[in-house]
Amino acid sequence: MDYRYLGRTGLRVSELCLGTMTFGWKIDEAESHRILDAFSTAGGNFIDTADVYAAGGSETILGSWLKENDRDDFVIATKVRGATGKGANDIGLSRKHIMKAVKDSLRRLGTDYIDIYQAHAWDPATPLRETLLALDSLVEEGMVRYIGASNFRGWQLQKAVDMSLEMGLSQFCSLQPQYSLLCRATEFELIPACLDAGIGVIPWSPLKGGILSGKYRKGSDEPPESTRYGEAFREGNRAGWESVNRQSTWELLDTLRATAQSKGKSMAQIALNWLLRKPGVTSPIIGARSIAQLEENLGSTGWELTAEDIAALDAKSAPDVSHPYDTFAEQQQRRGR
Repeated sequence: MDYRYLGRTGLRVSELCLGTMTFGWKIDEAESHRILDAFSTAGGNFIDTADVYAAGGSETILGSWLKENDRDDFVIATKVRGATGKGANDIGLSRKHIMKAVKDSLRRLGTDYIDIYQAHAWDPATPLRETLLALDSLVEEGMVRYIGASNFRGWQLQKAVDMSLEMGLSQFCSLQPQYSLLCRATEFELIPACLDAGIGVIPWSPLKGGILSGKYRKGSDEPPESTRYGEAFREGNRAGWESVNRQSTWELLDTLRATAQSKGKSMAQIALNWLLRKPGVTSPIIGARSIAQLEENLGSTGWELTAEDIAALDAKSAPDVSHPYDTFAEQQQRRGR
C-alpha cells in the first residue's frame, strides 16, 4: 500500500484508512483484532474511530490491539461531538465536553496521545471560537498531534479555517465528508475549500453503504435482509433505501459492473479506485465485517483506472447541477480545465 501526505502536513498515512465503526457493534473483539492484523500486514497505518462507536467499545477494542503492537507505527484518528452520557454537558463541542471526552478516549485507547482529533459534526450551540481554542489547547498540551473535522458544510469549514488563521491557532489538517460515486455534491464546495486550504480529504461511506459493491439489484421494493440498507429498512428507516433505489443508481451500477468485468476487478474495487484518483482525496475510509471483505477492499490499490474509465464513471454519476455551479462548470469548460 502506498502512503500519502495528509493535507499540507508532514504526516504520512496509508492510501486506505480502516474505519472501525463495526468494532464492538457488528463484530466482536477477536474478529476486530484479526481485521486490524490483516490491515497492518497489508501496510495500512491509518485507523479511524470515534468515541460514540459502540458507546466507546470501538476505541476500547482498538486500544487492546494497540497494546500488542507498536503504537507509534500507526496514525490513530478519533472524534468528539456526539452524546457520551446522559449529562447536560455530555454532548457537543464545548470546552467542557471536549476536555472530558479527550481524556476518556485516551483512556479507552490506552495511549497518551491521539494523532488526529476530529470534530465529528458542526455544533450550532457552541461558539466556534470556543471549540477552536479548546482543540488548540489539546495540541499545545501534547494530548493531540493534529485536528480535523467531519460532516461540516462548506461555509462552516471555511469559517473555521479563517478563524484559526486570524487567531493563530492550530489548523484543521483533514476533513471527513461523505463522498462516493453516489454522493458527489461534496465536489461543489467542500473539495475546492479543502484544496485551497491544504486540507486532506478522508471520505467516509466510499461504497455508499454497500450499494456500489453490487449487492443490490434493481426491480426490488425492499433491499436484501443481510445488508446495511436491508437492516435499516426492516427497523423502520426506509428513507435511506428510497434515496438510492432510483433509475439513475441502477444505470450507474450497470456502468460500474461493465467496468469491473473489463478490468477483472470487483465493483467495490473500481468504486474505491475511482475515489483514490479524485483531487484532494487522501485516504478513503473502508469498513469491514470480515477478512474477506477487507481483502477485497484492499484490492483497490496498486493499479489505476484509465482516464477513459474515469470519464465514463464521471459522466454516469454526475450530480444534478444548478446555479451557481452550472455557470462555474461552463467557464471551466471554456478555459479547457
